[in-house]
Amino acid sequence: MLAAVAARTSQADPLSGLEIRQVERPDAAALPEHWSVVDVRAASLNHHDLWSLRGVGLPDEALPMVLGCDAAGVTADGREVVVHAVVGATGHGVGPGERRSLLSEKYPGTLAEQVAVPAWNLVPKPAELSFAEAACLPTAWLTAYRMLFTSAALSPGDRVLVQGAGGGVATAAVLLGAAAGLDVAVTSRDAAKRERALGLGAAVAVEPGGRLPFRVDAVLETVGAATWSHSVRSVRPGGTIVVAGATTGDPAPMEIARIFFTEISVLGATMGSKEDLEALLRMLVRTGVRPLVDRTVPLEQAAEGFARLASGEQVGKVVVTVG
Repeated sequence: MLAAVAARTSQADPLSGLEIRQVERPDAAALPEHWSVVDVRAASLNHHDLWSLRGVGLPDEALPMVLGCDAAGVTADGREVVVHAVVGATGHGVGPGERRSLLSEKYPGTLAEQVAVPAWNLVPKPAELSFAEAACLPTAWLTAYRMLFTSAALSPGDRVLVQGAGGGVATAAVLLGAAAGLDVAVTSRDAAKRERALGLGAAVAVEPGGRLPFRVDAVLETVGAATWSHSVRSVRPGGTIVVAGATTGDPAPMEIARIFFTEISVLGATMGSKEDLEALLRMLVRTGVRPLVDRTVPLEQAAEGFARLASGEQVGKVVVTVG
């Protein structure tokens, strides 16, 4: 079957290790007990894939590896499903002692015609969502949902700062936050992305480091070094910074004195639970909110989608279609 594969890794030129090539299909008869094979209809790209191509979290001994965390597709018995990409967190299908991993780290990922996962990881796809829309959810949208409503525990009327408008997590956070009645502030170096965020429901959009008209109850931080100081200074005393990435590297200094003196909570978030994914799906069905798709490309042209993601020019998700 056709798949997008990390054949090599390179810190300097990550896309040089990407190959679109034939790999073995999952053998249903040889899978562990309680695993299923899904015919992928759509998958979306994430910065996790680019980090894997850089060799972060994907050692040489794991190569070649099929990339991709997100997918929506159809099971052998005809069920339309969304794939929850976190394997091992609950022990389902792998045993209680296995360390948590994401698809494409230990087990082959979703950027292929088929993917094998524990059957427990399959969530029914609502008929209201297309395969392309559903494929945007398991990483970026699930992370945004967990950051907003589980980690930060925000409620209607609360205020949140989303650093780095335009990316998958940030765009999801703007749409979900606005739908939930939050005052959402965003930052971006790109004036067009700031305007787009306002059109999606953000209340305030400023340049990175720009002064906000209010202190926020929480900050969603996925940028890291470039925005950390602004995050620490923008959150109210006793507020929360939720960290789900650091695309510009670790912050230095950490500003520990300000964090402890103003009693700021710093929490980490890595995607979310299956229950979070189910709740996210219900929210989208109820509110009518849908993922913003920047563009779709067929699996054969997945390299174009990766180049778009690496450029940082996308607004929303890049989706790969299969079949």
